[in-house]
Amino acid sequence: MSIGIHDLDVATAHYVLDLDEMARALGVDPAKYEKGLGQDEFSVPAPDEDIVTMAAEAASRVLSRNDPSKIRSVLFATETGIDQSKAAGVFVHGLLGLPNTVRTVEFKQACYSGTAALQAAVNQVARYPEDQVLVIASDVARYAVDSGGEPTQGAGAVAMLITANPNLVVIEPGSGVYTSDVNDFWRPNDSSTPFVEGKLSLDAYMDANVGAWDDLAAQRGLAVTDIDRFMHHQPFTKMARKAHARLAEHTGVALGDDLIEDSMAYNRRIGNSYTASLYFGLAAQLHAEGDLAGKRLGLFSYGSGSVAEFFTAVVQDGYSDHIHPENVAASLDRRVPLTFEQYRELHAGYIGESDNVETPVVTKAPFRFTGIVDRVRQYEARG
Repeated sequence: MSIGIHDLDVATAHYVLDLDEMARALGVDPAKYEKGLGQDEFSVPAPDEDIVTMAAEAASRVLSRNDPSKIRSVLFATETGIDQSKAAGVFVHGLLGLPNTVRTVEFKQACYSGTAALQAAVNQVARYPEDQVLVIASDVARYAVDSGGEPTQGAGAVAMLITANPNLVVIEPGSGVYTSDVNDFWRPNDSSTPFVEGKLSLDAYMDANVGAWDDLAAQRGLAVTDIDRFMHHQPFTKMARKAHARLAEHTGVALGDDLIEDSMAYNRRIGNSYTASLYFGLAAQLHAEGDLAGKRLGLFSYGSGSVAEFFTAVVQDGYSDHIHPENVAASLDRRVPLTFEQYRELHAGYIGESDNVETPVVTKAPFRFTGIVDRVRQYEARG
């Protein structure tokens, strides 16, 4: 039985900051961002947006094309948790009006947990072939101002429906996995922004890349030449290029940039979306020109701290009849440009406490974060 991603859609935030605008304000050469990081702009949430509203929007698009009554689990992956107890997916479950007969849980391990949720969903369908599982990866990457991470911020959500006999890609059995206890990136409970050891983080990412690959090759006897396209986790797209080059060096096989180029189109514009990053890469690859039917994709998922997985997926015949690049284009093009000063005001206005607050109506998206009442987050679905 084949199991994989049957449908996929995305959402991002209301605002966008062009990195040329940031470069001008900070007196930095724009090439530092465009070439040094491989980024052009990043999404910025409005005060009435968060991981739940973006997740609900992406998921609602998937559900509009499928039967919600068949969903048996909602698996929500994020490192931007909004509650230490309640899963963000429970809020999404309510906003979408899903049946009560649904298991809902949250996954966390930095940027990797979207893949953990995907593999858990595949395992559920393997045991219960009639089940369908909604996997959502949604995050807001928010760093301290004037930090090295500030230009690599971003926001976005990817929703995927996991089923037997999928329309888009089949997840092949057998992954390469890797774990190492590294303090390269972390966010304590009392901090609204993470701490990063830049050089250590890059080294940990590269070590995990080749370590997970070696395990995949050993588990399945797979050669790097058996893969037709690669998608690497993209905290910024230049890091994916570095990982690809390191994999080529490690395997002794020339791996051209043409094998990864298409996968970076969306992340250059959205910025870092943590758990959703790899799957924005997958969406970009599926939406690119050319027929991928029958091609094997290699996907490298990484989460700081660190945990990684290298796995493969095979694109299905007729997949192009079930992709929706117009939704991505609409999400990106409707964003409202910010000046640098406006962006910094939004950054400073971040709501990190649970005091009562009513958020201003800004976004026109189908779901809003309306505020906090008696320490409980409030949401609304618009008709």
